[in-house]
Amino acid sequence: MIYPVSILLGEILYIITLLFRQIQYQDCFLRQKIDNFGRMVFKVLIIEDEPALQETLKLNLELEGYHVETLSTGLNAISYIRSFSPDLILLDIMLPVLSGTEIYKELKEQRISIPVIFLTAKDDVKDKIEGLKLGADDYITKPFDLEELLLRVNIVLKRHKSPMATDVFNFGKCEINFSTFEVKTISGTIETISKREMALLKLLIDHLNHVVSRDEILDKLWTKEESPSSRTIDNFILNFRKWFEVNPKEPVHFYSIRGIGYKFVPGS
Repeated sequence: MIYPVSILLGEILYIITLLFRQIQYQDCFLRQKIDNFGRMVFKVLIIEDEPALQETLKLNLELEGYHVETLSTGLNAISYIRSFSPDLILLDIMLPVLSGTEIYKELKEQRISIPVIFLTAKDDVKDKIEGLKLGADDYITKPFDLEELLLRVNIVLKRHKSPMATDVFNFGKCEINFSTFEVKTISGTIETISKREMALLKLLIDHLNHVVSRDEILDKLWTKEESPSSRTIDNFILNFRKWFEVNPKEPVHFYSIRGIGYKFVPGS
């Protein structure tokens, strides 16, 4: 069968568009991996029960360089938020089981301070006022323009930018520069460290005062093909103690939790 030229051209353009989109996505993914070795990547949690919208938001945010996770219901949302520790939550108001406003109230009651942008299909002034009264950072009504949403996400994140989202992290007399891969040690000297050492520092700093398991470290810092040993992590921790602890044998910043993992405590 001979197809009209217009149909063939349309199919070719469609395939080219898909390929270009995939290349963009892969490039973003690779940049995010590199950023994990040296620069802070903002984490966004989408809680939205419409699959198509959820996937569209996830893809576009990932193309912008964000680390994105999703939930489709309010059930167990609080525990997931605690474990993921997002920098921003896109929260649908009309959710099954537990509504967006109920989730937000629970966050406030538990004193979990994370910026929230409410999403809703209800173009109702009362809903908007209720959300803003609760303390939400922004509110956008569906359907919305993706470019506008991405701009709002960027604005809210800049407004709430934390010390850990910068290129330099300080604790005590020590300093970690994620851009230059240099650290200022407890003795005042400057050391240049490896990408993996910096990646581990970033991972521990992202989970201040919380234990990060060995499995999570191995999963995030190495590929399956590399098959590193737990001893490799131990050597990194020994280096950190040598650089940042007054007494490496009695650490107050870098703790090993036997059989579980490691914890970073910045101190006062």
